[in-house]
Amino acid sequence: MSIVPTHSERCPICTGPRRVRFQARLLNRHDVRYLYCGSCGLLQTEAPYWFDEAYSTAIVDSDTGLLSRNLNIAVRLASLVYFCFDPKARYLDFAGGYGVLTRLMRDRGFDFYWQDPYCKNVFARGFEWENVKGETSSGGVTAFEVLEHVPDPLGFVRSALEQARTSNLIFSTLLYEGEPPAPEKWWYYALETGQHISFFRRDTLITLANKLGLHLHTNGWLHVLTAEEINPVRFRFCSSRFARLIGAYVQLRMRSKTFDDHNVIVNRQL
Repeated sequence: MSIVPTHSERCPICTGPRRVRFQARLLNRHDVRYLYCGSCGLLQTEAPYWFDEAYSTAIVDSDTGLLSRNLNIAVRLASLVYFCFDPKARYLDFAGGYGVLTRLMRDRGFDFYWQDPYCKNVFARGFEWENVKGETSSGGVTAFEVLEHVPDPLGFVRSALEQARTSNLIFSTLLYEGEPPAPEKWWYYALETGQHISFFRRDTLITLANKLGLHLHTNGWLHVLTAEEINPVRFRFCSSRFARLIGAYVQLRMRSKTFDDHNVIVNRQL
């Protein structure tokens, strides 16, 4: 597919000029331009005029891997929080969807809370961030499978850090390497749903970190932006497949909040 490149709006991360890279059909009916920043590598769709249609439900029916992904994320996140951050601190799961990850982390003994203005809290009811009493600063904020959905990644990250009153963000998004893949060559474009609009390279995230004055750690899909120095070997180990082995140790060291949370909810109803 060949499209004559044209100048477009500035990149929302580095403010560099962007040009049309290719065009693809979203939701089987919208022909959408993808804009590429040659300075930092950010690839985005044009302004998402189809979002009301794409988000008629916050979680699409075709996302059959939602639960298995959250289980996989929870194992790595538990290891990462335990060994690289403060395991006793309060954490905010930003844009937390149905609350699956918040519940899984609380079951593992971590003090996680949910926030998402666009989705119903199903599994972590009673543990919403807005209901936290007193000081609402946190040890960190998580944002899994979110950045690919937002038109202003830099603004989103700033908002997440500010709301959680932290300088630590743990998040996920799948990175591409080199030149942007053609639409038919990369499943992560999610053309059938129309919900993925922002795509990143490693240098895109480095630019994002520099804009925020933070350090970046990444393994290609799991990423950390932080003001702290994290041992890179420890990060790689905790975010790798070995996290399952580490997770068993973490579960022995942490006390699950499952039963305590049950009592909290019951006492609220009395």
